Amino acid sequence: MKLAAIFAAIAAIGIAQTPDVLTIMERVGRNQEQSQELRRQYTFRQKQLLRMHRGNGKVAREEHREYQVSPGAHGAAKELAHFDGRYEYKGRYVAYDRPGYEYKGMDIDGQLIDDLSKDMTDDRHSRDGIGCELFPLTAQEQRKYNFKLLGAEQYRERSVYRVAFEPKPHQDFDEAAWKGEALIDVEEFQPVMVHTSLAIKIPRAVKVLLGTDIKGLGFAVSYQKFEDGVWFPVSYGGEFEVRAVFFYKRKISVNLTNTDFHRASVNSNVTYMAQK
Repeated sequence: MKLAAIFAAIAAIGIAQTPDVLTIMERVGRNQEQSQELRRQYTFRQKQLLRMHRGNGKVAREEHREYQVSPGAHGAAKELAHFDGRYEYKGRYVAYDRPGYEYKGMDIDGQLIDDLSKDMTDDRHSRDGIGCELFPLTAQEQRKYNFKLLGAEQYRERSVYRVAFEPKPHQDFDEAAWKGEALIDVEEFQPVMVHTSLAIKIPRAVKVLLGTDIKGLGFAVSYQKFEDGVWFPVSYGGEFEVRAVFFYKRKISVNLTNTDFHRASVNSNVTYMAQK
């Protein structure tokens, strides 16, 4: 009986062998497309915190935005539900109450912080507003990257694969700019957590001629399961430093949380409060 048990255990191990990384990512790509479609059935609340620090560490500008997100004809429809912002001027903070506000003719902070909100959290081709090119897990984006399986582990009481990715050689920067790692759920082949960073350095010539440099550019996104096949990004953020035109220096952070999910097509709902 003991020998039979040993053979059974060996057989079970053989069945549970880890698939190769291409098989893993192929299933992830298919599931990403299905998840995007299923997400169209949900409304949710999106909260954004955008903050800019000066070189001395003081807050130069910050905004809190809240949107109600609902299914739209193309992607998602976002309605601003709450907004408050402030900027530092001569040692004191001045409040303002609308996106895109500029308090002077050449307000770089005002222009940049509004562009960040639009570019990083409002991708019209994405159901949740997060750009697909930042986290290359869809079948279309995967074609531009190489993947490597680093191993299997436990994360928040779930078994996951850890997969590294980087652009394929000679890939255009505009098409594939990121490298990083992803945790993939073993049972459902869905991303649980993804970290990315810029895969190339800004050329020295650009720094010298334009006085522009970006450091620490990278993002992280975590996903939560709600129902079978329905995984939503519930938190997303990044922090980086930018220097431009020789005198402008800011450390910038972007944080987003999605909460209060409700199925739009039926009377049931699923609610999730993001972990702090």
